[in-house]
Amino acid sequence: MSYDHGVVYSPNKSGTPTTTLQDLRNDGVSYVRVYWVDLGNVRRCRVLPIQYFSDLVQSNRPGVNVASVGVGLVYLMMPEGFSGVGEYLYVIDMRSLRILHGVGAKPVGAVLGRFEQKDVARLGREVKWDPRTALTKAVDLAESAGIEFLVGFESEFILLKSTDPVVPSNVHQWSGTTAMLNGSAEAAILEEIADALRDSHIQLQMYHAEAAPGQYEIVTGPADALAAVDALIYTREIIVNVAAKHGLHATFAPRPFMYSAGSSTHAHLSVHSSLQKSAEMTAHEQSFLAGILDHLPAIAAFTLPTPASYKRVGDGVWSGGTYVSYGTENREAPVRLTNATSPLSRNFELRFIDGTANPYFALAAIIAAGMNGIEAKQAPQMSDCGTKSAAEMTEAERQEIGIKKRMPLTVEDARDNLKADEVLVDVLGKELVEKYLAVNKTLGDALTQDETEELN
Repeated sequence: MSYDHGVVYSPNKSGTPTTTLQDLRNDGVSYVRVYWVDLGNVRRCRVLPIQYFSDLVQSNRPGVNVASVGVGLVYLMMPEGFSGVGEYLYVIDMRSLRILHGVGAKPVGAVLGRFEQKDVARLGREVKWDPRTALTKAVDLAESAGIEFLVGFESEFILLKSTDPVVPSNVHQWSGTTAMLNGSAEAAILEEIADALRDSHIQLQMYHAEAAPGQYEIVTGPADALAAVDALIYTREIIVNVAAKHGLHATFAPRPFMYSAGSSTHAHLSVHSSLQKSAEMTAHEQSFLAGILDHLPAIAAFTLPTPASYKRVGDGVWSGGTYVSYGTENREAPVRLTNATSPLSRNFELRFIDGTANPYFALAAIIAAGMNGIEAKQAPQMSDCGTKSAAEMTEAERQEIGIKKRMPLTVEDARDNLKADEVLVDVLGKELVEKYLAVNKTLGDALTQDETEELN
């Protein structure tokens, strides 16, 4: 008798719906937003009339010019290594084209792309620290080894009446029905977000109230890694715009209320290869897990990238804890193995990502680390936590099952861990890491000076 459960997805059956330029015309779309996400995780865009966008798409290298500092600008501050001189071409990727609902008075076109050098003959084409390119390269490397991934995201956010002072829209219990009472602003916002996602052809699995005041969760996916992150960017745009329409502010800040649970962007990732899945993890799944755990203290520089991230990181607060570990259905471990004995729906819940992380970099680092484990045929150097969290164990118990490392407890520690991780730096690229760390430090310093900005 089979006890498999859950909807079965596979990479070749989880493709992204294709939207064409003709679809935009047929739907009467007037404007197209050309989006990018910079190194500090700010969503930025240029808005093009549909006619100019149509002309641009027919050109030799369809894209918009963006000052090169635009990929790393922190407010109006230029991090080390950036300059006001120079310009990139942001090249449109038509595979990401969508008709996006909920972000304007009428549906708009939305598209993402990648930064390229304008002077290809002299500088080459690639901008090595472009976030979307980094994820594409990580996925391509995995696929060349016969490994594919499906990824889905849980977007947790809090609805606020005010950011100064910080006032939640309501107070409710986890999954409590009173969080979405008929006629309430919250119920209207959640339904409108859900409708907008559906109409934008972004796969919505569910939404519900979370535990903190004003906190909710939207679950999207799964899709291939790049398409999943693209959908996450569009999902965030829909969430904040629908909330604003109703007079509320949606924040992805890690932990606005220290007396309650924080917000994260948990990723659910499944590993697919030629190996037959059974009730036990395949060799590829085990090695992928081993690679993540081995490099997790450094990966945190991408996934927990701001001072506010470490308000959420703690033991016993539903954040994944402070010990590098994994556990079956254990939400107090940074990596939760879920649906462990259901091979066709088994996946890793990666609980060490929050909404301040650039998701392209976050997933690129995770996949790079996991693939390093697969290529080295690593086996996990620790056992499953079982029914205990690492924090509840004695030091002797932790040592016995191989738990020997802690997660960083500050963003400075995370940066130092990344600098010291030669393998991860080599795989992602030294220039990417240097540019990222320069922006990350400038951003961290700015946020420390003005904590209200963390709510954006």
